[in-house]
Amino acid sequence: MSFPSVVAELRAAGCVFAEDEAELLTSAARTPAELADLVARRAGGLPLEHVLGWAEFRGLRIAVDPGVFVPRRRTEFLVERAVALAGQEGVGPGLAVVDLCCGSGALGAALAAALGPVELHAADIDPAAVRCARRNVAAAGGAVYEGDLYEPLPAALRGRVGILLANVPYVPTEEVGLLPAEARVHEARVALDGGSDGLDVLRRVTGEAAGWLAPGGHLLFETSQGQVTAAREAVERAGLVARVVEDEELYATVVIGTRRSGRGADVPGTG
Repeated sequence: MSFPSVVAELRAAGCVFAEDEAELLTSAARTPAELADLVARRAGGLPLEHVLGWAEFRGLRIAVDPGVFVPRRRTEFLVERAVALAGQEGVGPGLAVVDLCCGSGALGAALAAALGPVELHAADIDPAAVRCARRNVAAAGGAVYEGDLYEPLPAALRGRVGILLANVPYVPTEEVGLLPAEARVHEARVALDGGSDGLDVLRRVTGEAAGWLAPGGHLLFETSQGQVTAAREAVERAGLVARVVEDEELYATVVIGTRRSGRGADVPGTG
């Protein structure tokens, strides 16, 4: 296929950035037959990242297998906030990082790449995501566990986590059907569906966060603008200090929950 014909086929399929995608697909194909196959898969609705087998995230090439949640560009803002927090009081050398609902492991991998050596742990309930994440966090020497939220994490991490990233699903169940087909059809529902109001998983994460965070440690998660008030309340009910940061250009809203340092840092409910 010629480059113009690739662009034309992608544009006819509704690809907004047809020329950019054509360049990526053409570069990835080793033979004309392979190019034709890649273009057909993309034109058929498969996410570009699943066609290529990778997604760019904060300058890294993150492996993304079929069915695995594709890291969004807006989520780079969450990692940027985590990087900024990592040098603050209470989060020092030997930083323990946990990436919950890790999907491909993009967040943990990107944070480790930005900070240098960290003790990286990641977890996801989806076996396909776990297999993918293990490849992506290998360079950081991280460990990836399969299981429900905190359940598979080593008990030795309790009270030691400096940065807790939680890219929780936050789409209300009734709205999942309104998502673009690329997400609705080709990504695991468990990575999208956040329950009746979109905050079911988040409440479980915040409810246990203080027990895992070190004094001065931070929980960071993304949410929608319409969910900010309820999300912030969930953080505060867990005994964490909550604040909200936004990036209008990326349409990103991140809530940060911080466990108090020193006096007052006791975990709520532990006496």
